Amino acid sequence: MLHESIQLILEDAREHMEKTLEHLRHELSTIRAGRATPAMLDSVRVEYYGTHTPLNQMASISAPQPDLLVVQPWDRSALNEIERAIMAANLGLNPSNDGNVIRIPVPPPSEERRRDLARTARLRGEDARIAIRNIRRHARDEIKSVQKEENLPEDMRYEGEEELQKLTDAYIEKVDRLLEHKEAEIMEV
Repeated sequence: MLHESIQLILEDAREHMEKTLEHLRHELSTIRAGRATPAMLDSVRVEYYGTHTPLNQMASISAPQPDLLVVQPWDRSALNEIERAIMAANLGLNPSNDGNVIRIPVPPPSEERRRDLARTARLRGEDARIAIRNIRRHARDEIKSVQKEENLPEDMRYEGEEELQKLTDAYIEKVDRLLEHKEAEIMEV
């Protein structure tokens, strides 16, 4: 039976690993995978009354077709700024402004572009793995210091470290599954 403070450390590590996984999911959702998704424009910031405002806070973004995004600003006077911001975001998209909405055709990515996107996804996955390993290292250090401070038996520390390693392996496996799924989605023609 693990000591209460070691269990708290493990629970804290689990929460941090879950947040890392959630962050990776969000990062991967912004990577284009053939189909148009509103998340593709999450990184776009628009110069609006002197402030850089996220596009999704100034307009509704929808994907009525797999190869089209429609941006409908709540303030029509911002249409030109939004169009400029989308072009400046260097997403390889060419928006067209009709005075009411901005239509953005999303061409299917070339083979080379898909490979680049897959590489980007792998880099984000590696960042997530590194973050999970850092969480593990930090938790292991905490377990060691708790064991010394509270004069717990070494067996309890080893048991805690073993549980921590199982937790780490499980989350790294989840990262790998997410990446596999995203890469398959990206490479799908």
